[in-house]
Amino acid sequence: MSERPQTGSSTRRTMIEAIRDALAVMMARDDRVVSFGEDAGYFGGVFRCTEGLQQEFGPHRSFDTPISESGIVGAAVGMAAYGLRPVAEIQFADYMYPGYDQIVSEAARLRSRSAGGFTAPLVIRMPVGGGIRGGQTHSQSPEALLTHVAGLKTVIPSNPVDAKGLLIAAIEDPDPVIFLEPKRLYNGPFDGRPDQPVQPWSNHALGDVPDGYYTIPLGKASIVRPGEDLTVLAYGTLTFIAEAAVEETGIDAEIIDLRTLLPLDVDTIVASVRKTGRCVIAHEATRTSGFGAELSAQVQERCFDFLEAPIQRVTGFDTPYPVGLEWIYFPGPKRVGDGMKKAMAY
Repeated sequence: MSERPQTGSSTRRTMIEAIRDALAVMMARDDRVVSFGEDAGYFGGVFRCTEGLQQEFGPHRSFDTPISESGIVGAAVGMAAYGLRPVAEIQFADYMYPGYDQIVSEAARLRSRSAGGFTAPLVIRMPVGGGIRGGQTHSQSPEALLTHVAGLKTVIPSNPVDAKGLLIAAIEDPDPVIFLEPKRLYNGPFDGRPDQPVQPWSNHALGDVPDGYYTIPLGKASIVRPGEDLTVLAYGTLTFIAEAAVEETGIDAEIIDLRTLLPLDVDTIVASVRKTGRCVIAHEATRTSGFGAELSAQVQERCFDFLEAPIQRVTGFDTPYPVGLEWIYFPGPKRVGDGMKKAMAY
């Protein structure tokens, strides 16, 4: 079961506000922490996650960069190697590819290639996923490209409380952490469709976030809903889509929010699947070679004798993100519910 921080007072926040608060807390505690990226200084970022940091901590701690993702990540690696704690923002995860060589060849490898002589304690923040009608170049979910890389840690929160605690833990981590932020959960109870009412699950995008400093450990999943019929493995926005699917189907599913994709909390997953005997995996990214394939392999290898049905994957389609068909591409409660029904009917 997930642990919740106990720090006394709390403030109702969106995920954007929780991320900004985490950065402010750490910049106040540790003058080695710096925040930077395209429009991330004076303007506060396109999603406003760093708003006010430059005014509070000065332009040497919160600053803008050229439009060069390779330069942003390369600078972060150099800063980290020489004692700073950089938090670099990639404006959209779709823009990470020019910086991917620096992430893979430098940040992820620095500790091992120097035999521990240098390390790269840095965080790279990236908004991921759909929900803003961004189309093919503003809606990607490239987590599988990151979890494949040895030497990186990959984190994706599903709510403001976790976002703050996980980000603080990521900043304090001795190695590079990729911090993925689901855009669809950024701004509170709004599901992105102006012609439709707010969906009940989207209220999870608001949370009573503890004030001050606290951490949530990396590598520890959260059981957001106990259940007996089957196990649903999800992360980010799909955590709450799975909850909506449970409400619609009436299936007593145990929903696990992975929170950290790498290192993966295999023990929590295995204990749940061995109890329920069935497993559904849900994510927004494309299906082929998606992170769900790794999850399926982990479950198959460790729970074969306990499985009562084939593992089901419910994912985005193997196509570039279609801006006009965003809500068909995105795995909604019906598609996740159909996967759950299929697992139960076997």
